[in-house]
Amino acid sequence: MDTASLRALFSKPYGAPAPSEEQWRALYADDVHFQDPTQERQGIDAYLKAQEGLIQRCDDTYLTPGAIAIDGDTAFVEWEMGLKIKGIEFIYPGTTRLRFNSDGRIVDHRDYFDFVGPTFEPVPVVGGFVRWLYRRFVD
Repeated sequence: MDTASLRALFSKPYGAPAPSEEQWRALYADDVHFQDPTQERQGIDAYLKAQEGLIQRCDDTYLTPGAIAIDGDTAFVEWEMGLKIKGIEFIYPGTTRLRFNSDGRIVDHRDYFDFVGPTFEPVPVVGGFVRWLYRRFVD
């Protein structure tokens, strides 16, 4: 997997279709391990189910890649993801660490991003509490 391939994998404008099952299966190993701040999945079928669940929950999604670094069998991709849900847009900046098997397919995919802030800050009452928590424990 090279930089151009990763840039293509992490690019999806609003309105464009998500990758097909065949596209995912061509890039990901059958025993792929996937983890993000909200879930952990093992195996390509579980990974596909997680991706389909995200697409079904959203009115639309986008993904834009930033910096990409590859070192041996490991790659890091900075990205920004946008989710439109019931007329509200949520923006998540993040990074993904990928590990490749000997066939060059992704065997480990871990996403790092702040789920709580972008998800709950726009929500009345809850957003104020989230901002207070961040000020209290982060600032």
